[in-house]
Amino acid sequence: MRPVEFIADNEVKLLHCGTEFFPALVEAIDAAQGEIYFETYIFADDETGQAVLAALMRAGQRGVTVRVITDWFGTGNGRSNRMHAQLLEAGVEHRIFNPWFRRGVTRTHRKICVVDRCIAFVGGININDDMFCDYDHSKALCAPRWDFAVAVEGPLLAAIQKEAQAQWLRLGRMPLKQRFSLYNELRRANKVAVEATVQAGFVVRDNLRNRQTIQKAYLNALGRARKSVLLANPYFAPGRKFRRALSQTAQRGVEVVLLIGVGEHWLQDAVAHSFYPKLLASGVKVVEYHKTQLHAKVAVIDDEWATVGSSNVDGLSLFLNQEANVVIKDAAFAVDLRRHIEAAVAEGVEIHPHEYEHVGRFRRIGYEIAYVVYKTLMRIFAVGKYA
Repeated sequence: MRPVEFIADNEVKLLHCGTEFFPALVEAIDAAQGEIYFETYIFADDETGQAVLAALMRAGQRGVTVRVITDWFGTGNGRSNRMHAQLLEAGVEHRIFNPWFRRGVTRTHRKICVVDRCIAFVGGININDDMFCDYDHSKALCAPRWDFAVAVEGPLLAAIQKEAQAQWLRLGRMPLKQRFSLYNELRRANKVAVEATVQAGFVVRDNLRNRQTIQKAYLNALGRARKSVLLANPYFAPGRKFRRALSQTAQRGVEVVLLIGVGEHWLQDAVAHSFYPKLLASGVKVVEYHKTQLHAKVAVIDDEWATVGSSNVDGLSLFLNQEANVVIKDAAFAVDLRRHIEAAVAEGVEIHPHEYEHVGRFRRIGYEIAYVVYKTLMRIFAVGKYA
């Protein structure tokens, strides 16, 4: 199994929720003088979206090369078309990812911004208001959405820049020979020397050269875990290999805490519930988060390995969609992120094994049916890779 290949001497700053992320993002865009690559899944037409859109347009109007990618499904057809006209008028280039599912069902779920090759933002935060659901922009939340991103400076920027630039080129008209050359160049670019100082790696998932890169990064870290694993994710529906890794990690005495967002999609919740009995029996601590929408895709292992990104731990993210995570080896960063996760765990509801002794037969059957339906759909969409 190929491990994450780390690059040393980066500065990686954790950004909690939109209150920290959006001011830093807009400030960086407003300071741009050369070029901006920007990619997101949801770009909402709300106050937050308008602020970020205005910053991108200001950059284009002052002569900065600005290239924006938005996902057609995540952002919506109407919003995508309106933005496209506004951005072009301001001198900003805009490409829409996979409109009308012309390239299959794959979506770009990545959230990446690279400014002047000096700073990059990667994480799980879409361009939408913290106080409204991302799946229903009219539904208010009782507390800000729980989510994270990172601001990255240092040598790792070269890898993030190259991937952002390659995505832009892939969405344009490119001859097959040039696409093949780009593929080989990116594959070679990921090979870097590991140094003994603070390290960070950039991992992406796509359906060409990095089909299981993010899952392998998780599995490798779980296999090395010795003390603790804290994993927070809104949509928990991984394949059998990932679930087995969590159980085996707990069974060898490692504290494994799984914080799951619930209440968004009944099918997703039912699938997650179908996994609870075996996870609990193996010693995994399962906690459901009900305070607000949990959207973060983060983990901390042994207070030395941490990840922040766009990839959920489900079939769509691990086997179908395009995703991007940053993996960090730094004790201070890991401890900082751990504190946030532990605070959310304290606000959550722990699921105990005895609670499932009283779950009715029909409900259990319902959970299993939900899992079978989900697994069947994922195997169809992911061409059999979900297992």
